[in-house]
Amino acid sequence: MPVTDTFPRLLGDVGGTNARFGWQAHAGSAIEHVQVLPCEQHPTLEAAIRTYLSLKALPQPTACALGIANPVTGDQVSMTNHHWSFSIAQMQASLGLHRLHVINDFTALALALPSLPAAHLMQIGGAAAQAHAPKALIGAGTGLGVSGLLPTGKPDQWLAIAGEGGHATLAAQSETEFRVIQWLQQKYGHVSAERVLCGQGLLDLFSALRELQHLPPLQVASASEVTDLALQKQDAVALASLEMFSSFLGSVAGNLALTLGARGGVYLGGGIVPRWLGWFEHSSFRTSFQAKGRFAAYLKDIPVWVINAPESPALLGAARSFN
Repeated sequence: MPVTDTFPRLLGDVGGTNARFGWQAHAGSAIEHVQVLPCEQHPTLEAAIRTYLSLKALPQPTACALGIANPVTGDQVSMTNHHWSFSIAQMQASLGLHRLHVINDFTALALALPSLPAAHLMQIGGAAAQAHAPKALIGAGTGLGVSGLLPTGKPDQWLAIAGEGGHATLAAQSETEFRVIQWLQQKYGHVSAERVLCGQGLLDLFSALRELQHLPPLQVASASEVTDLALQKQDAVALASLEMFSSFLGSVAGNLALTLGARGGVYLGGGIVPRWLGWFEHSSFRTSFQAKGRFAAYLKDIPVWVINAPESPALLGAARSFN
């Protein structure tokens, strides 16, 4: 299909809490008209898209690319951490689109990694990345996204991974972590990495640690409240919750780096960790990342970067899905 049939483009980064939209008018143009819409305020994804187009007074798009926090394995998409469900073909027809690409949100973010400016990255240990080596991506938000980039052997060309590594089984590395996982097993059954490494997971860590210390329940409604208790009010249990979260994240990220051979570096996306910058650099993340026995030396030099961008880089990655 000619390039002209893919512009103007509507781009989206759809998470379990917020949907971010942007607009690309023509080839080579910047992404503009970025807008964040809370998912809960719209009955369907299509309704959110129509609201965005109306708010920005934009014309009918020719094409659309959406990164969505969900596996995309066929025409029917049902979100894991939100109630939106839709048929790709039906939504394409309803919106009058020539083309509609729907991919996993972390696949979209992975496609944007080579273009992230240094100003949007905070390095957490390691040395310099190897050129043309695999890159790993993991990020905690409403859920836990996992992806990566593999070199194709051609200059500036990469293959983005579409997987669901966030649902792999979580392992304990200490007695306290083991007891917390037992607490989570009683509540949920299977304890995946995402059960801990997401907003609800931080709340559960806080509740579990208070119960294990025989402290009375303390009502907190969000991960941001736990973060405030820890970083602003220096609450000991809240701080321990952030520390355990960081340790688990380091362990899972280290596993991913080993699995992919990510000598090109590890990137931390998602909305949680960027809010902790100033504290996170000194957390147990890096120690747990490298704590892999005989392969600690292998991980020692792999750089880790926290993605701290003002707008979602996944919008750029969504645009690149047309290439």
